[in-house]
Order: sequence, then C-alpha cells, then structure tokens
Amino acid sequence: MVFLAVLLFLLSILPVKVPAVIQGTLKQAARKVGVVKSPRTVEQVIKSYGPSARRKWKTRFEKAVVNYPPQELVLVGLKDEESLLVFASDAESGIKKICEFPILGTSGTTGPKLKEGDFQMPEGFYKISSFNPNSLYHLALRVDYPNAEDRKHGLEDGRKKLGGDIMLHGKDCSIGCLAMGDSAIEELFTLVYDTGRAKTRVVLAPCDLTTKRPVIDMKKQPVWLPDLYKRLKNELSILFKAAL
Repeated sequence: MVFLAVLLFLLSILPVKVPAVIQGTLKQAARKVGVVKSPRTVEQVIKSYGPSARRKWKTRFEKAVVNYPPQELVLVGLKDEESLLVFASDAESGIKKICEFPILGTSGTTGPKLKEGDFQMPEGFYKISSFNPNSLYHLALRVDYPNAEDRKHGLEDGRKKLGGDIMLHGKDCSIGCLAMGDSAIEELFTLVYDTGRAKTRVVLAPCDLTTKRPVIDMKKQPVWLPDLYKRLKNELSILFKAAL
C-alpha cells in the first residue's frame, strides 16, 4: 500500500506522461486498498477528527497556561532532530512551548531546497498556504514553498525550477515533506484550522542551531545560506528562551 502511494505521488510530480487509462487503473486500485478515498471537504475532516484532537489540545494548552485556540501558532521543524515543535501564545501570555511530535519520515540532507526533484525539505520561514483533506497521505497541510524569499534567491542564482508541493502530512514516508503519522496530522490539521492559517508560522531549520552547527560544507552552498542560518538561529533562540 505504501508502494502504491509512493508510485502515485511520483507520477504526480515527475515529468512523465502516463496514459489516462493507466492512471485510472492505478487510482481505482488505490481506492480499493484505501490509499485514495472518496473526496471529502475540510469541514468533513474537522467533523470527524476535530472533537478528539481538540480534547488533546485543550489538555496540553491548559498545562502550558495558554488559551485555546491561540492567537499565534509557530510550528518548528528540525531536520537533524526529526522533531516538530509546537509553540503558541494568547493575549494574556507570551509564546510558550506546547508539545512536540516526532517526524516519522523525510528525505534529503542538511541544506535548503534548491530545485525541483532534489527531494530536499526546505529551510526557512514559511506559512501554511492550504489544507488538503484528500491527500494520498491521509491529510496534509501545504507549506508555501517557494515563498518570496525562495523566488528571490532563485532569480539571483539563476535557478528556475524551484519545485513545490511541500507538505506536513500523515503516514510515515515522504519525499521532501514532513511525514507526521496519521494521528499527529489529524491533531495538527485541527490545530491550524482552529487557529487560522494567517496566524500560523512554520520555521524549518537544519537542526537546533542554538546548540550546534549544521554539518554542511558552506563552500558548496549558496552565498545567502549563512545569513538564513543566522536568522533561523535568532528565531529559535527567541522561541526556546521564551519557552523556559
């Protein structure tokens, strides 16, 4: 089933023309084994998973002494540590760490995403651009890569095909995305829905830059990367200090 999901994903992103009849057969097979289900709306997903997810979030938020839903939400993905940290704040308190989830699957190495097909997880400051209630990987939150900064760097570097379709999604396998597992993505999907995409930020870093340096040859990286890592380190320092 995982193989079929990966195959469908690859066919959707790679520049390979597949006859419509073959695509239809694959999708029919995927539906039969539960990889692809009938279309559903965001509201239907929230109705199904929201009550259970909200009970868990409210318990965590009460423990952190932050009102739910929060006024600000920050999701911090750390590649090396394979962790997604959840920070939030309300009108009465500063930013606080709520919890963290293990990242069950990703791909690539330390360093930013530079082009289509490099299987890299982006590094930088992002937003959630949309909800996907019909993901092959259960549910998904789309990250707005490439954002304005990514496009600016691409133009400066002479890179045109920057790639895209970066998600936080369910299951435990991924190609350049963050696979969180089905239970975790149900909770995260609900959290972002309740908070609002406009109030949600996503910070993706190579590692905890406040405690170690990324293992990467900067001579082979774009000239703008040291500045990005400096800004990421500053952001993590603010979040981690506030969470103490």
